[in-house]
Amino acid sequence: MQEKIICFLIDDDHDDQEIFSLALNAIDEDIDCITANDGVDALNKLRKDRGFTPHFIFLDLNMVRMNGRECLKEIKKIPHLNNIPVIIYSTSSEQKDITETMLLGAADYIVKPPSISILTERLEQVLRKE
Repeated sequence: MQEKIICFLIDDDHDDQEIFSLALNAIDEDIDCITANDGVDALNKLRKDRGFTPHFIFLDLNMVRMNGRECLKEIKKIPHLNNIPVIIYSTSSEQKDITETMLLGAADYIVKPPSISILTERLEQVLRKE
Protein backbone atom coordinates (compact mmCIF):
# COMPACT_ATOMS: atom_id res chain seq x y z
CA MET A 1 0.00 0.00 0.00
CA GLN A 2 1.29 3.44 -0.90
CA GLU A 3 2.18 5.75 1.94
CA LYS A 4 -0.30 8.58 2.48
CA ILE A 5 1.00 11.95 1.25
CA ILE A 6 1.08 14.58 3.98
CA CYS A 7 1.14 18.25 3.02
CA PHE A 8 1.79 20.88 5.67
CA LEU A 9 0.35 24.31 4.82
CA ILE A 10 1.58 27.29 6.80
CA ASP A 11 -0.80 30.15 6.04
CA ASP A 12 -2.61 32.65 8.26
CA ASP A 13 -5.59 33.02 5.92
CA HIS A 14 -8.32 30.48 6.74
CA ASP A 15 -9.99 30.91 3.32
CA ASP A 16 -6.69 30.10 1.62
CA GLN A 17 -6.30 27.05 3.87
CA GLU A 18 -9.73 25.81 2.86
CA ILE A 19 -9.17 26.41 -0.88
CA PHE A 20 -5.80 24.65 -0.66
CA SER A 21 -7.38 21.63 1.09
CA LEU A 22 -10.13 21.45 -1.52
CA ALA A 23 -7.57 21.51 -4.34
CA LEU A 24 -5.55 18.69 -2.72
CA ASN A 25 -8.74 16.72 -2.19
CA ALA A 26 -9.56 17.10 -5.89
CA ILE A 27 -6.18 15.54 -6.73
CA ASP A 28 -6.48 12.64 -4.29
CA GLU A 29 -8.82 12.23 -1.34
CA ASP A 30 -6.08 10.37 0.53
CA ILE A 31 -3.76 13.38 0.71
CA ASP A 32 -3.67 14.76 4.24
CA CYS A 33 -3.48 18.52 4.60
CA ILE A 34 -2.29 19.71 7.98
CA THR A 35 -2.29 23.44 8.61
CA ALA A 36 -0.56 25.92 10.87
CA ASN A 37 -1.82 29.49 11.22
CA ASP A 38 1.61 31.09 11.26
CA GLY A 39 5.32 30.41 11.24
CA VAL A 40 5.64 30.31 15.02
CA ASP A 41 2.96 27.61 15.36
CA ALA A 42 4.45 25.67 12.44
CA LEU A 43 7.96 25.68 13.87
CA ASN A 44 6.69 24.63 17.30
CA LYS A 45 4.99 21.63 15.69
CA LEU A 46 7.95 20.75 13.46
CA ARG A 47 10.49 20.99 16.29
CA LYS A 48 8.48 19.31 19.04
CA ASP A 49 6.93 16.45 17.11
CA ARG A 50 9.86 14.63 15.51
CA GLY A 51 7.45 12.00 14.23
CA PHE A 52 5.75 14.66 12.10
CA THR A 53 7.58 14.66 8.80
CA PRO A 54 5.36 15.95 6.01
CA HIS A 55 6.17 15.11 2.39
CA PHE A 56 5.72 18.74 1.34
CA ILE A 57 5.67 22.04 3.21
CA PHE A 58 3.76 24.93 1.63
CA LEU A 59 4.58 28.30 3.09
CA ASP A 60 2.88 31.68 2.76
CA LEU A 61 5.23 34.68 2.70
CA ASN A 62 3.03 37.39 4.19
CA MET A 63 2.07 36.38 7.71
CA VAL A 64 1.99 38.17 11.05
CA ARG A 65 4.25 37.16 13.98
CA MET A 66 6.79 35.53 11.62
CA ASN A 67 6.90 35.99 7.86
CA GLY A 68 7.55 33.22 5.36
CA ARG A 69 11.19 34.12 4.80
CA GLU A 70 11.99 33.91 8.51
CA CYS A 71 10.06 30.65 8.79
CA LEU A 72 11.85 29.18 5.76
CA LYS A 73 15.26 30.01 7.29
CA GLU A 74 14.23 28.28 10.53
CA ILE A 75 12.80 25.20 8.76
CA LYS A 76 16.12 24.81 6.94
CA LYS A 77 17.87 24.56 10.34
CA ILE A 78 15.85 21.45 11.36
CA PRO A 79 17.97 18.42 10.35
CA HIS A 80 15.18 15.85 9.92
CA LEU A 81 13.45 18.17 7.41
CA ASN A 82 16.48 18.63 5.12
CA ASN A 83 14.98 16.55 2.33
CA ILE A 84 11.44 17.93 2.57
CA PRO A 85 10.62 20.35 -0.26
CA VAL A 86 9.40 23.73 0.96
CA ILE A 87 7.18 25.40 -1.63
CA ILE A 88 6.35 29.07 -1.26
CA TYR A 89 2.61 29.72 -1.68
CA SER A 90 2.05 33.47 -1.92
CA THR A 91 0.00 36.23 -3.50
CA SER A 92 3.28 37.92 -4.47
CA SER A 93 4.48 37.41 -8.02
CA GLU A 94 7.45 39.74 -7.48
CA GLN A 95 10.59 38.32 -9.08
CA LYS A 96 12.67 39.44 -6.08
CA ASP A 97 10.48 37.35 -3.73
CA ILE A 98 10.81 34.32 -5.99
CA THR A 99 14.59 34.72 -6.34
CA GLU A 100 15.15 35.44 -2.65
CA THR A 101 13.15 32.46 -1.41
CA MET A 102 14.79 30.10 -3.91
CA LEU A 103 18.20 31.27 -2.64
CA LEU A 104 17.00 30.53 0.91
CA GLY A 105 16.23 26.96 -0.11
CA ALA A 106 12.65 26.91 -1.38
CA ALA A 107 12.05 24.05 -3.81
CA ASP A 108 9.35 25.85 -5.80
CA TYR A 109 7.15 28.93 -5.81
CA ILE A 110 3.41 29.02 -6.42
CA VAL A 111 1.61 32.32 -6.89
CA LYS A 112 -1.86 31.95 -5.38
CA PRO A 113 -4.05 31.52 -8.47
CA PRO A 114 -7.45 33.10 -9.11
CA SER A 115 -9.28 29.76 -9.28
CA ILE A 116 -9.29 26.42 -7.51
CA SER A 117 -8.94 24.55 -10.81
CA ILE A 118 -5.68 26.35 -11.63
CA LEU A 119 -4.43 25.67 -8.11
CA THR A 120 -5.33 21.99 -8.46
CA GLU A 121 -3.35 21.74 -11.72
CA ARG A 122 -0.34 23.52 -10.21
CA LEU A 123 -0.36 21.36 -7.07
CA GLU A 124 -0.54 18.23 -9.21
CA GLN A 125 2.63 19.34 -11.01
CA VAL A 126 4.42 19.90 -7.69
CA LEU A 127 3.29 16.60 -6.14
CA ARG A 128 4.34 14.61 -9.23
CA LYS A 129 7.92 15.96 -9.08
CA GLU A 130 8.66 13.84 -6.03
